[in-house]
Amino acid sequence: MRTSPNRLVAVIFGAVYLLVGLLGFTVTGGVTFLATKGGMLLGLFMVNPFHNVAHLLIGAALLIFGLVSVKAAKITNTVIGAAYLLLGIAGFFLVGTAVNVLALNTFDHFLHLASAILLLAVGLGAERERDPRVALS
Repeated sequence: MRTSPNRLVAVIFGAVYLLVGLLGFTVTGGVTFLATKGGMLLGLFMVNPFHNVAHLLIGAALLIFGLVSVKAAKITNTVIGAAYLLLGIAGFFLVGTAVNVLALNTFDHFLHLASAILLLAVGLGAERERDPRVALS
């Protein structure tokens, strides 16, 4: 795992997202599951119980597949990175609407976009298979 950027990033992100998911429940007492407004995690990020569960599921997927293999980590990093890219962009349009079932705020959008950039960069850029017919110069 030390030599695989995909496995390393997946395991680290997985552990962080699991921790964030658990910590989120400390600030969402009394918040309904799909509330459009939630508790403030670290005073910046708005979360509701659904958002916390999403973090737990994403963290578990990253951690598990990061421990399985390079290929599994690479696919997981890419898929979750793409999902976070879409969520990061769409989130700007969801705030203040009834569709904001993750209780997103502006800090969430930028965190999701930063996660997307890193996960996609590693998932798409690291450990690419090389065509053996192409000569290295």
